[in-house]
Amino acid sequence: MIRELKTLISVAREGTFAAAGAKVNLTQAAVSAQMQRLEAELGYELFERRGRSAHLNRRGQQILLQAQEVVRLYNNLGSTDPGAAPSVQVNIGAIASFQRSLLPSALAHFHGARPECRTRVIPGLSLELLSAVDSGEIDMAVIIRPPFTLQTDLCWQTVASEPYRLIVPRKLPEAEWGDILASQPFIRYDRTSFGGRQVDRFLRQSHFHPREVCELDELEAITELVGKGVGVALVPQTIMRKRWPSTVRALDLGTSTFHRDIGLVHHAHAVMSEQATLLANLICEMAKGED
Repeated sequence: MIRELKTLISVAREGTFAAAGAKVNLTQAAVSAQMQRLEAELGYELFERRGRSAHLNRRGQQILLQAQEVVRLYNNLGSTDPGAAPSVQVNIGAIASFQRSLLPSALAHFHGARPECRTRVIPGLSLELLSAVDSGEIDMAVIIRPPFTLQTDLCWQTVASEPYRLIVPRKLPEAEWGDILASQPFIRYDRTSFGGRQVDRFLRQSHFHPREVCELDELEAITELVGKGVGVALVPQTIMRKRWPSTVRALDLGTSTFHRDIGLVHHAHAVMSEQATLLANLICEMAKGED
């Protein structure tokens, strides 16, 4: 299978079976046959076949990472220190706001404790990352808590509870938050995201019907639009948000305040590697230090 794995790596680099064949001295038909054998051996397709290009699907991208490691180990047979610890890769998914906050510090501590290990951070929306953990494509993910019950074999650890605020342009005259929300143009946190669903539920339960002008998922972009006077928005005050930009004011919702929970989702520690368990524990410990 080493030959097929080397060809897979070449296909991923070159983008087509023909170009990969030229690199490894095979015909396009031979490359295609090797990839079909590899898919048959694994039991699932690796490519999204569109025209002449060869795009790896999600499983194909995961297999590519493993193939590169297998080929690296194969090429180093007999040349490495027999006593050296094998390199282990931990794959973690994370929503954008967490990548910009606690994750870099957690990774720095992890690599300090386990210099022989590697990590790969996969960005994405909470639902996508949850599915990747469930299917075993990644070891764990930091996501927004979903509005439904998790599968019984998945574990949840809350790392932060972030309150929602109504953010308004700094120059907007002061008024009660409810009056502002009812009268000003509204920038909506994307309702297909877990966090956006919370905003949608809050608006419906509170019987608010704001005049929407824009809908998007990126919190920093929403904040910038508010600062430019486009409208007002309901967004969470993230764990690392100590101060808001000078162009906006954040209004407390008082007794109407609702929160989004950020947490770590993974399979039971019994089925996780020692290295993945260590990283999970570091993330939770560092989040407690921010409380």
